[in-house]
Amino acid sequence: MTAAPPAATGLELFDAFLRRELEPPPMAQLMGIELVEAAEGRIAFESDPEHRFYNPLGSVHGGYAATLLDSALGCAVHTTLAPGESYTTLSLEVKYARPITVDTGTVRVVGEVEQRSRRQATASARLTAVATGKLLAHGTTTCIIVGP
Repeated sequence: MTAAPPAATGLELFDAFLRRELEPPPMAQLMGIELVEAAEGRIAFESDPEHRFYNPLGSVHGGYAATLLDSALGCAVHTTLAPGESYTTLSLEVKYARPITVDTGTVRVVGEVEQRSRRQATASARLTAVATGKLLAHGTTTCIIVGP
């Protein structure tokens, strides 16, 4: 994987992913998460739930939705970073609205920054079924910004 230049902004990094100049991170590859949109303070990913993500109850494990939400929330914050800045999650809250199965089809998660200050950011995200637009889960995060 080619690393992003150290002088890149967060948004420049995601633009490079969209242009396929950089390989997706290993976690995105493992979970089949595809970046489909990036703008300052906003990110969108799509993924197809797979049977390998099932729990013993016969639906996709809640960790799948939580991972998609966490990724969108953090990456939305990441798009606001200046060169040399980084972030880490302070809190994550996930609310489930309905079960996900392979029959749900492609899901889309959109994360948006609600507030960004010099050292903290909050974001919200919604996970929906692409075919129906139905809400599957939603979440919020607070992140600390570190760096110059």
